[in-house]
Amino acid sequence: MNAELVLQELEALGKERLKKMYGTNGAQEPFYGVATGEMKPIAKKIKLNQPLAEELYATGNYDAMYFAGIIADPKAMTAADFERWIDAAYFYMISDYVVAVTLAETDIAQEVADRWIVSGEELRMSAGWSCYCWLLGSRPDGEFAADKLAAMLEQVQRTIHDVPERTKFAMSNFIYTVAVSYVPLHEQAVETAKAIGQVEVNRDKPKSNFLNAASNIQKAIDKGRIGFKRKYVRC
Repeated sequence: MNAELVLQELEALGKERLKKMYGTNGAQEPFYGVATGEMKPIAKKIKLNQPLAEELYATGNYDAMYFAGIIADPKAMTAADFERWIDAAYFYMISDYVVAVTLAETDIAQEVADRWIVSGEELRMSAGWSCYCWLLGSRPDGEFAADKLAAMLEQVQRTIHDVPERTKFAMSNFIYTVAVSYVPLHEQAVETAKAIGQVEVNRDKPKSNFLNAASNIQKAIDKGRIGFKRKYVRC
């Protein structure tokens, strides 16, 4: 199957309701509004196909870029490839849910994510913190250095109120993910969340919102989810 045929199949699956929602979140034309679950049958036919993934990602079509993440072969991608992908990620649904997710299935994930976190660029930073969320939520605790993650929690506590908007979301999710999925630092993550309190986002909109990691962590505790690990990162 080539890129043109994939685009035709994706277009046929588009839903106006989803297209409107994606557009509200930042997707730019051209895109179709395809539910991610609807992509699975096409992905099963193709399996992993890095050349096709590259071709689809390069279209700039959000649905095609998302699908590219599903069929990409992370092991075949280099750090330079991920830099190219994050350069083309023009809004958070691509940076955090396509690029960061794909990166999380590689051996270079932490190395690349660490660079992005200190880049000073909103979506790179967001993708870097998000990648750690995907990693912590799926890999054994033993793959991570506790002192490194502890320092990252301290960094979040110092800076979260001053970083760009999307980075705030990713940082807040990082605190939550450490508390829920990385048991050795559960207590520190809980204390970090309490120290930070509510984090204001969307200040440029008529009504701003607030993130509250402490509240979300408590809900996870109440549901007995501490220690949760997902089986798969990509859908």
